[in-house]
Amino acid sequence: MREDFLHYIWKFQKFEKRNLKTVSGERIEIVEVGQHNHDAGPDFFNAKIILGAQLWAGNVELHLKSSDWYAHGHETDKNYDNVVLHVVWQYNLPIFRKDETEIPTLELNSIIDAQALTNYEKLFSKTKKWIYCESDFFSVDDFVFQNWLDRLYIERLEEKSKVIQQLLNTSSNHWEGVLFKMLAKNFGLKINADAFLSIANSIDFSIVQKQSKAPQKLEALLMGQAGLLNLDVEDAYLQTLQEEYRYLRHKYALSVKGILPVSFFRLRPVNFPTLRLAQLAALYAQKEQLFSKVIAIDSMTDAYTLFNINTSDYWDRHYNFGSASKPRKKTLSKAFINLIIINTILPLRFCYEKSLGEVYSENIIKFISTLPIEHNAIVKKYGQLRIFPKSALNSQALLQLKKHYCLPHKCLQCAIGNEILNKK
Repeated sequence: MREDFLHYIWKFQKFEKRNLKTVSGERIEIVEVGQHNHDAGPDFFNAKIILGAQLWAGNVELHLKSSDWYAHGHETDKNYDNVVLHVVWQYNLPIFRKDETEIPTLELNSIIDAQALTNYEKLFSKTKKWIYCESDFFSVDDFVFQNWLDRLYIERLEEKSKVIQQLLNTSSNHWEGVLFKMLAKNFGLKINADAFLSIANSIDFSIVQKQSKAPQKLEALLMGQAGLLNLDVEDAYLQTLQEEYRYLRHKYALSVKGILPVSFFRLRPVNFPTLRLAQLAALYAQKEQLFSKVIAIDSMTDAYTLFNINTSDYWDRHYNFGSASKPRKKTLSKAFINLIIINTILPLRFCYEKSLGEVYSENIIKFISTLPIEHNAIVKKYGQLRIFPKSALNSQALLQLKKHYCLPHKCLQCAIGNEILNKK
């Protein structure tokens, strides 16, 4: 038995309410269960309870055992002075306020809804599972399922916007500069995301803007800060970049303190940090006022056009310095642009619209719903449990579901878990 199950039972009134009485025999009528509190303090605020003939307005606290009141130190915490009802699974000790009056207690174990308890025990059975609800995941109503995924996607945007807001706070709300940092982070993909962000953080964006007229200088700036020019190989282009970087490092008093090392390990050549930084440099060399352009993107056609860039001729024949390869234009693939839209552009737009006083834009939901689903082990596993529309909105939502609900076993705070528990 878990305490959050008691929260569920109380919140949704999954117990026999006729002839409801406290452990001392006093009649109870629940007018309002109160507002569920997920932070410190009593579990439910502003409940309304009739005890005997008296209406009480105050807070409700829930515990597995009534003695947990003292085990948790509530008797000395003023936040619990206004508790009007103590709801417990098992009553084993009377509880008193500071003024020595007893707090009325409701015991649930003998009045709980039998089906709810059965569903709970089945859901949290000890059988080893990928997720607790995998045997019932397919049976959840489509409308409930999709509404929950929509909500999870917004929750994921909120989470990503915290990173953006932190960058804004440290850059005097310089949206163009924050876009550069977020693009750098996501050009690094999962392996080099933190390293690329540390590179972007090491350079004032005004320097990037000044060098954007000269693609080679911008490449030298980014790769020099990344430590990718510290090579001793016979390569004329490398030597040119080394010379450019020495000049820029001295001119702008650049520091490499705090920059994380980039990695080539287990990366396909198209994702080598050398090539990705060259593409980032090319983007800023070929596209001006990028922030206004990405905010104005209205379709994937717009996105593919905006991110249609070409690197210098050198990178047509190289993935790394000193090692020639078969000639090939190193444009950004549609799959890569999709990831940039998902992980940079839409979260940034969400944060920007919030700064303008908009809660969220329906256009963001519509936009990401048109993107193809992401392919990874988590999304694949959910796809084996039920059929759902194959969109990037749903893959993002499922990643949020797995990380924040399934892994920490927060089934009782999940719409899918609640639907399963409510089965008749």
